[in-house]
Amino acid sequence: MLAGPILRHVSSAQLTLWLVTRQPICAELVIKEQSKQLFSADLKPDNCSSIQVGEQCFIHHIDVHFEQPLPQDTLLSYDLLFQAALGQNPESKVNLKQLVPELCYQDQECVTFTIASEIKSLMHGSCRKPHHNQDDALAVLDDKLAVVADDATQRPAMLILSGDQVYVDDVAGPMLSVIHQVMDELGLYEESWQGTEINDTQELLTSDKCYYYREALLPDDKASQKVLDLVFLGARKPIFTSVGAHNHLITLSEMLAMYLLVWSPTLWKKVNLNLLKPQLPAEFNARFDDEAKCIERFVDTLPKVRRALAHIPTYMIFDDHDVTDDWNLTRGWEEAAYGNPYSKRIIGNALIAYWLCQGWGNQKQNFDILAEKIADKFTPQGVVEHDTVVDNILDWPHWHFYLDTKPKVLVLDTRTHRWRSESNANKPSGLMDWETLSELQSELINEPSVIMVSPAPVFGVKLIEAIQAIFTFFGKPLVVDAENWMAHKGSASVILNIFRHAKTPPHFVILSGDVHYSFAYDVTLRFRRNSPRILQVTASGLKNAFPDTLIRRLDKINRALYSHRSPLNWFTKRRQMSVKRRLIKQNGEIKDDAVLFNHAAIGEVIMADNIDDVVVKVHTSDGREVEFD
Repeated sequence: MLAGPILRHVSSAQLTLWLVTRQPICAELVIKEQSKQLFSADLKPDNCSSIQVGEQCFIHHIDVHFEQPLPQDTLLSYDLLFQAALGQNPESKVNLKQLVPELCYQDQECVTFTIASEIKSLMHGSCRKPHHNQDDALAVLDDKLAVVADDATQRPAMLILSGDQVYVDDVAGPMLSVIHQVMDELGLYEESWQGTEINDTQELLTSDKCYYYREALLPDDKASQKVLDLVFLGARKPIFTSVGAHNHLITLSEMLAMYLLVWSPTLWKKVNLNLLKPQLPAEFNARFDDEAKCIERFVDTLPKVRRALAHIPTYMIFDDHDVTDDWNLTRGWEEAAYGNPYSKRIIGNALIAYWLCQGWGNQKQNFDILAEKIADKFTPQGVVEHDTVVDNILDWPHWHFYLDTKPKVLVLDTRTHRWRSESNANKPSGLMDWETLSELQSELINEPSVIMVSPAPVFGVKLIEAIQAIFTFFGKPLVVDAENWMAHKGSASVILNIFRHAKTPPHFVILSGDVHYSFAYDVTLRFRRNSPRILQVTASGLKNAFPDTLIRRLDKINRALYSHRSPLNWFTKRRQMSVKRRLIKQNGEIKDDAVLFNHAAIGEVIMADNIDDVVVKVHTSDGREVEFD
């Protein structure tokens, strides 16, 4: 068992698990309520999709449907009974706890979960970078679940991860070294590509630019200089713009190994974190040591992360770092990136890895058509027709999904349906185009309340958005990641009109991440008696943070310039919306007027009938509980 199980989509009629093993599995899934068996089934191709990605690496999506609905609001358990290894008694079986003893809480014999009839509370977060210097707040979820392990009524209904679950574009040197050891350990498949002097996995791994110099290996699209002239005003600039691109992942196997290493501690026991150091240029030794210390602390808490993800329904959506920084930010970026076969392969590989390790588990049936097209391209000899797989994954239009829960949950794809500027290729694209926004509105009509997940905040910090607008005016949106809902006139207008629609839900909770600080806003329509009530909650990051001094200054200036009654609000696109900020409360006290909280943390939302009574908290990686009041 290399990684997992991660509990994914769960309802009374369906349950989905994700796991990775060294070999094909022959197993039985058993679901119980206490000692009463509710369901059992042997895993077969119709309920377990297995994809081989290496000589000793198989990714499994177990997806079972129930003729008799599972009970809600009660403690259930699941187990996998694996057939004995070759040479052992064929009648003997090994279960999850025997394989991974630390997977169960307290004295429990199986992994437990609940199916909530109503979402009374949930956890959420984003932005988990392994080598950030603060500890991993996702491990805090395990502490919370341990306290309520035997109480179905107190468990959060779900965990929502709203982007940047991995950083494909920003990788520490020690992590990259471990990734390559895992590739060798599992025999993850090699690949070849076009568009660069280095054309395959082995050439990449043996290149003197493989570590800390990958900017030199990433494409700058010499074949599309006219596009670059348009986008970057004639300057040579790489397509991959992340400040951490010195170790940007390139191959599919690198990206799959990354997922195995951020979800599970198993493979860390097989590798040497410091193996690469003697081969590095002296200038990187200190940096490598600092990154290794952060990675070691990250690995220490991975058993807690693995256990938590096995016990709570978990839903995920991508943001840019799951693929690459500035992913689809402008039309010019897209023309340059997808017009180069090498950069297209890198982006496609990241999206394939996302599908296998995140997207497929959200609602597996949504990907049936995609799986039919590409699953057979993963063979025991490697991925065949790799470019065809990339084309299919890039063309796939249905990464967003909706959960028929109470209240309804709508998870938005704000990356692949961009509203592109026709007048200027250098202008930021809208986060969603007219067609997908229209689909969103149709899903919202006549709902009494909804939880909407947008990776980027719909209602962000006005000062920061103003700074981004200034850089955009001077043709530099990539410098400041000018991707917010208000950066594009069309998408901003439509999303705000959706809130003003007469049949829009009267109660909105919007969950977001992305920005590396946390905050909460209460939003209403100005000059409207029966305005919908909107609560915008941002929790970011799980293992990331904004520069502390800078965020304090920005918070203070923003409160001064854009106070609730400030006339500057009338110069923003949200002038018809009244935004009231919730203040930070620690230890039961509001110490100052600070609005933006800056520390690695996981968010918690406790629902209520009245939006004003919804409790918004973050739990920090250093043990604090902070409420927005």
